[in-house]
Amino acid sequence: MGRAVRRGGRERHPPHHRRHPTDTSPHPTATTPVELPPPDRVPLSVDTPFDLASLTKLCTTIAVVQQVERGALVLDVPVARYAPECTGVAAHGITVRQLLTHTSGLRPELPLYELPDVPARLRALRGEAPSGEVGAYVYSDLNMLLLQEVLQRVTGRRLDRLVRDGITRPLGMTGTRFGPCPGAAATEDQRRPWAKADRGMLRGEVHDENAWALGGVAGHAGLFGTARDLAVLCRTLLNGGSYGAARILGPDHVRLMLAAPGLGFGVDQAWFMGELAGRGAAGHTGFTGTSLVLDPATDTFLVLLANTVHPRRQHPDNGPRVRAATALARAVAAGPGPGAAWRPTTPAGH
Repeated sequence: MGRAVRRGGRERHPPHHRRHPTDTSPHPTATTPVELPPPDRVPLSVDTPFDLASLTKLCTTIAVVQQVERGALVLDVPVARYAPECTGVAAHGITVRQLLTHTSGLRPELPLYELPDVPARLRALRGEAPSGEVGAYVYSDLNMLLLQEVLQRVTGRRLDRLVRDGITRPLGMTGTRFGPCPGAAATEDQRRPWAKADRGMLRGEVHDENAWALGGVAGHAGLFGTARDLAVLCRTLLNGGSYGAARILGPDHVRLMLAAPGLGFGVDQAWFMGELAGRGAAGHTGFTGTSLVLDPATDTFLVLLANTVHPRRQHPDNGPRVRAATALARAVAAGPGPGAAWRPTTPAGH
């Protein structure tokens, strides 16, 4: 069931969406996916929940910046002050900012799912020390897992509660939650030998193995959400942190989060933003094929939800992300900056 929902919007105009469904399902005895007969196919809409994968990191980031805004966290203070049990990074003076900007020196991932139980997995995470150069950019899921530890220690609340009470509930994002999530688009048929774990067909259960091994609530992955909900989140951030009567951040802290090089968000990343990149565009991708891009220059956003790991994971393909972002960039002309003259991008008569 390779599927995608694309949603974009600008200013006060209602966001538009496109659906690209192709329904397949593995037969228990088959080695390749088998197309479902039409009566068995599940309809796809902007309200279909998808496994957001690493788009979860954006909500973790917002939760961190909310605590910064409230004065409970300081970006350049060592993690050791807030979560001394995270001894690996504490011994090296790693700061909250370094976790948010992926400059902690931590390796990209740690196979926590191979350890026997949650206590052992948490011990391994908390004891993990930087193995690379501190200050150099290396994208790592471990940064967000440790930020989850910091958040939970500082607030005394679980990450899922922080996201619900601080982001999704105020914004009316009723279709966004940590799993299990009934009705979600299926992801991978995780069976050995091609998968890392023997879990069968995943539907409504987090795809990421480490998030699954930690109970489904993790700082780097685990959220399910709909295109409609993520459109609301995008509009909120482009509005400076407010949506209607709801406010999740103040404008100054939204700017802090989205300014290059970005806190949790990637900024001007052409490899997935296409022609939207280069003007302060901010966003992120997810392993399941998802992506989100905010373009403050045109007050435009793009949400792409997909399950490209279904029925089996393939080599990552950024083509759909780039094409969607470039199509949006070409459809929306940026206005001139202060003091600049308007110059049309298309020759007269074309």
